[in-house]
Amino acid sequence: MFLPTIKKVDIKDLNTKKLPKHIAIIMDGNGRWAKQKGLIRAIGHQNGTKSVRETVEACAELGIENLTLYAFSTENWNRPKLEVDTLMKLLVSSLKKEIKTLQENNIKLSAIGNLKTLPSKVNKELSDVIKSTENNNRMTLTLALSYGSREELLNTVKEISIKVKNNIISTENIDESIINEHLYTQNLPDVDLLIRTSGEQRISNFLLWQIAYAELYFTKILWPDFTKQHLYDAISEYQKRERRFGKTSEQIS
Repeated sequence: MFLPTIKKVDIKDLNTKKLPKHIAIIMDGNGRWAKQKGLIRAIGHQNGTKSVRETVEACAELGIENLTLYAFSTENWNRPKLEVDTLMKLLVSSLKKEIKTLQENNIKLSAIGNLKTLPSKVNKELSDVIKSTENNNRMTLTLALSYGSREELLNTVKEISIKVKNNIISTENIDESIINEHLYTQNLPDVDLLIRTSGEQRISNFLLWQIAYAELYFTKILWPDFTKQHLYDAISEYQKRERRFGKTSEQIS
């Protein structure tokens, strides 16, 4: 069931004391947006960067501490080569263009995923921007690139297993904190609000461990059409929900 998006929420209506500390977004619908307009998919991806910029700026203005964007999944490598190449070139150009904005807004850039599979040019640009923004502390913007949650969890199991085998960790001491320490997101808190655009209602192998208690928000808006207003609507809906974490309403109140 999709959430209503008719009522527009003013930023002044949001409760600044109940903001999610970590928002994650599955940015879906670039290709369909382009197709609807009779354009090639690459144009959709290019227009999607405008929504990224607007969303990042809006989160920073609100005081959101962490924003994670699903930019490229491990499964996306199976897309047509031309589209993949276009996405990689767009990523490099976007990083170059946005570094000034990141610095001006005191935003730290981070990246998660199997980064070694990215083209060397992408990795270099990514590393440069991450290095130059590492001391920024207003908000952490994390790009999930060549990311797959199952691969992340598999790598975590392997790493912990090796440490158990070498007597670095005992099986009795393995708990959630140990697992968190071995995830790509080891420096990030759990996701509070997960947003997916375009009408699809799937998680698509994104942050499966980290969204265990996240509030899910699905909207039919295609990503290139996603604006600050849509972000406010999602946060407003989040603030209406009762987050019980397994407890009863009476215990929460």
